[in-house]
Amino acid sequence: MSLYKEWDKLMSNQTDKTIEKFWAEYSGTETRIYKHILENPQEAFEGKYSDLVEKFEADPVIFMGFLDGIQTSLNNPFDLEKVKEDSDIKLDIDFEKLYFNMFKADAEYLYTLEAWEGVLSEEKRAEIYKDFKRSRTVHVEKTPGRNDPCPCGSGLKYKKCCGKNA
Repeated sequence: MSLYKEWDKLMSNQTDKTIEKFWAEYSGTETRIYKHILENPQEAFEGKYSDLVEKFEADPVIFMGFLDGIQTSLNNPFDLEKVKEDSDIKLDIDFEKLYFNMFKADAEYLYTLEAWEGVLSEEKRAEIYKDFKRSRTVHVEKTPGRNDPCPCGSGLKYKKCCGKNA
C-alpha cells in the first residue's frame, strides 16, 4: 500500500477515542516541520523521504499527511501516490499561499508562529488575512420588495415595472 493510501486510511479510520491522540501527534509533527521551514526560508526543503522523516522525528505516514497538507502551497505540486520511502522530495513553497492556506485550514497554531515575522512583513500578513476574509464573504443580491424603486432606474415602483409579471 502506498504511503498516501496509508495516510488516507489513517485519517478516515479515526474515532472519537483515537482522534485526540492522532491530532496531538499530527499537529506536533506539523508544527516542528513548519517552524524549521519558517526559521530557514532560504534553505531548500529537500531530501530523501526517509531522511526527512528521520530529521523531523516523524512517523512516515504522518509525514505524508504534512506533504498532503502543503500541496496547495507549492509552486510545483507533485503526485503523492508516487511517493515512496526512498523518493527524493523537493518543496518549492510559495510562502504567501502557505500563509493564506493556514487561515483556510483554520490552523491558528501555525499562522501564529513567531517565525512568520522573518518570512513575511506584518503588512503583507495583514493584507493576506484581509484577502482571506474577503474570500469567505458571501454576497447575496437582495430582490427588491414590491414597493421598492425598480432597480432598472425607471423611477417606478418595482411592482409597476420589472416586477409586474413576477
